[in-house]
Amino acid sequence: MSKRMNALRAKVDKNKVYPVDEAIALVKETSGVKFDAAVEVHANLGIDPKKGEQQIRATVVLPHGTGKTLKVAAFVSAEKEKEAKEAGADFVYGEEDIKKIKDTSKIEFEVAVTTPDMMAKLASIAKILGPKGLMPNPKTETVGPNVKKMIEELKKGKITFKNDDTSNIHQIIGKVSFANDALKENYLAFIDALSKAKPATQKGTYIKNLVINTTMGPAIKIAEKA
Repeated sequence: MSKRMNALRAKVDKNKVYPVDEAIALVKETSGVKFDAAVEVHANLGIDPKKGEQQIRATVVLPHGTGKTLKVAAFVSAEKEKEAKEAGADFVYGEEDIKKIKDTSKIEFEVAVTTPDMMAKLASIAKILGPKGLMPNPKTETVGPNVKKMIEELKKGKITFKNDDTSNIHQIIGKVSFANDALKENYLAFIDALSKAKPATQKGTYIKNLVINTTMGPAIKIAEKA
């Protein structure tokens, strides 16, 4: 590890849980790279990931987005095409497009939404979309009659988060270039959504540990609330 990175890590007290404002200022100070690094939050939860009813999968609209605008595809019937385009969909697909994806496996989008009536038609490409995490799902609020609302929320910064097999959740909440207040508002929105997603059967401490860091920066323990 370089002397510069060691110096940045030395600024962080590994045993301290930093107040939110202090942690955000420190995470920006210790980024240590020339590019606009992502700011990430890592939450260790007191859930049992082997129990289906304790799986965490939820959504939240970050007030300031993540710093990246997603390419959104809308799988809709002909009468919904105009609505999807006006809402800002990057790709508007019908039945013919579904056939093309089935034949070519070519994907140009990062998230997909659809209406309930189109879900059966998407079954033919479920094996293509599913492994990439692109299959619309009512649990992630990407299936519904209100195409405009789904697309606009995704464009504004709506994210889906879920736990991994080690009871951790990893989520980007912005970029180093974001103002401190913007990062704080995004962080608190994520924590609020995470708290509300607590499973009814979970016992004991729910959010056991929270860490904030940049892509290559040191880990900083952060308080749950401001």
